Amino acid sequence: MQLEDSVKFADNAEPRCPCVLLLDTSSSMSGDRINELNKGLQMFKDSLIQDPTASKRVEVAIVTFSSSVSVVQNFVTANQFQPPTLSASGSTHMGSGIQEALTLAAAEKAKYKEAGIAYYRPWVFMITDGKPEGESESVVQQAAQRVKEEDSEARKAVAFFAVGVAGADMERLKEICVRSPVKLDGLNFGQMFLWLSASMQRVSQSNPGEQVGLPALGWGTVS
Repeated sequence: MQLEDSVKFADNAEPRCPCVLLLDTSSSMSGDRINELNKGLQMFKDSLIQDPTASKRVEVAIVTFSSSVSVVQNFVTANQFQPPTLSASGSTHMGSGIQEALTLAAAEKAKYKEAGIAYYRPWVFMITDGKPEGESESVVQQAAQRVKEEDSEARKAVAFFAVGVAGADMERLKEICVRSPVKLDGLNFGQMFLWLSASMQRVSQSNPGEQVGLPALGWGTVS
C-alpha cells in the first residue's frame, strides 16, 4: 500500500462506500448536456457533505470515456471531492470505460482489505447519451460479460447502474447491464445527482452487506 493510502486510512478509519461515476464525454454530450452534467456534479458534492456520515464514508471517483478513457478523479472521500469541469469531444469508447471503472473499483476494495477497512459494495454509475462507438465489438462484449459476472447475485462485487440521456441506445444498454437502465427525463441531471447522493447516504448509514431501500425515482423512467 502506498504511503498516501496508509495516511488516508489512518486519518479516517470509517467504513467506505465507493462510487465510480462513469461519464460519457463524447462530442454528442456538448452544449447543454455537459453544462448540466457539470452542475450536477457540484450538486452531488454539496449534498453529500451536508451529511456528516456520508461525508467521511462515501468515496467518489470519476472515469470519463470519449475517444479515450481517463481517470479524472481517483477515489477521495466526499469531503475532499472537488468536482471537475468536464468538456465534450470525440467518439464513445464505452466498453473500455466500463473496464476501467470496474478495475478501479476492484483496486480500491483491495486497498480497503489491506488496511482492514470495512466497505460497502461499490457502485458504478454510468451516464451516456449514445452507444459504444469507435472500438471493437469484442471490447464491448468483454465489458458486458464482466458487468454480468461482477453484478451477479453470486458475486455481488459491484452494483452497476446505467442512465441514458436523450439519444442513448437503451436497447444496447439493456444488453450490457444486469439492472434495467434508466432513461433520464430531459436534462434533469440535478435531480438525478440528488437521488444518487440520497442513495449513497442511505447506504453509508447502514451496515456493510445490509439490504438498503433506495429513494423513489423522480428523475427518470426504468426501461
